[in-house]
Amino acid sequence: MSNLDRQATLQVCGGRGFVVAEPVRELLSPRHVQLGESTEVRRLLPNLGRRMVGAWAFVDHYGPDDIADEPGMQVPPHPHMGLQTVSWLHEGEVLHRDSTGSLQTIRPRELGLMTSGRAISHSEESPKPHARFLHGAQLWVALPDAHRNVEPHFQHHAALPRVTAPGLTATVILGTLDGTTSPGTTYTPLIGADLALAAGAEHRLPLDPDFEYAVLSMSGEAHVDGVPVLPGSMLYLGCGRTELPLRATSDAGLMLLGGEPFEEEIVMWWNFVGRTDEEIRVAREQWMTGDRFGEVEGYDGARLDAPEVPANRLKARGRVR
Repeated sequence: MSNLDRQATLQVCGGRGFVVAEPVRELLSPRHVQLGESTEVRRLLPNLGRRMVGAWAFVDHYGPDDIADEPGMQVPPHPHMGLQTVSWLHEGEVLHRDSTGSLQTIRPRELGLMTSGRAISHSEESPKPHARFLHGAQLWVALPDAHRNVEPHFQHHAALPRVTAPGLTATVILGTLDGTTSPGTTYTPLIGADLALAAGAEHRLPLDPDFEYAVLSMSGEAHVDGVPVLPGSMLYLGCGRTELPLRATSDAGLMLLGGEPFEEEIVMWWNFVGRTDEEIRVAREQWMTGDRFGEVEGYDGARLDAPEVPANRLKARGRVR
C-alpha cells in the first residue's frame, strides 16, 4: 500500500535513542488518512514520538469497510525502495501487481510479502467483483543497510504456521513465536503474529526480552498487560519482557509486532526508505523521469506522481526544520 500523503515530510527513524529499554504501556492513537476514493486508514506508525518498533516502520489499519457498492481499495502503481511491505487481511481480497511480473490475489490470513530492495513498483486493488467487507493492515519493514539493495521479489504464503492454546490461535506472519517460524523471508530479528482470542480467554504469551514490542488491536475488546486496547489503536510495550498477559472480554483480533531495536538511522519519505535526504530526492526524480522502478503491467489507470520533496533539510532525531 502506498503512502498517499501529498504533504509527506522527511523523517529520521530508527536508532536506539528512541527505544525504551524497559517495559512500558504507551497507548498510541492513530492519524486518519484518506487512501483513494473509498478507503480511510488509521496510521499508527510513524507516530508522534514513536517512529519504529524493531524494524517495523509503518503500520496502517483499515476497515472493516462496507464496499459492496464501492470500488474498494484502488492504489495505482507507485514505487518503493529499502523496505518490505506486508499485506494482511481479516476480510476481503486485494489484487497485487508489481514490476517483477507478480500477479496475486491475497485473501484473509495469507501473507503477501513484497521485498522492494533497490527498487520496485506495484499496485493494489479490490478485485472485480469483490467481497462486501474489507478489513486489514498494511505494514512496512525497514531493510538494514547490508540488504537494502537486494533484488526485488514477491512472496505469497497461503498457509502459515500457528501456535494454539485454549481460546487462542496465533498465526506467525513473520519471524518466530514460541518456537514456531514463518516461511516469510526476514532480514532482521523480528516477529509479526496475528492473535485470535475467544471471549474470556486469558494467556501469557512468551516474549524475547531483547525485542521491543507493540500490539495493534484489529477488532473486539481485549486487555494487553492490563490496558484496554480498542480497535484501531496500538499499545507500545518497550523492551525487557519475557511474557505478555492477554485477556479478551469478547472475541478479539490483535497483531503482535516486535523485533530487535533497529540500530541504523533511516530517512523515510513518501514510499521510500533511504539513509540521506539526497538519496530520497534522487529516487523521487528517477520515479518521475526514469525506469529504475520498472513498470506494472495490467493496471487500468495511470501511475501515481510523487509529491515534491520538502526543501528543508533533516535535523537529528526525527525533527524537520
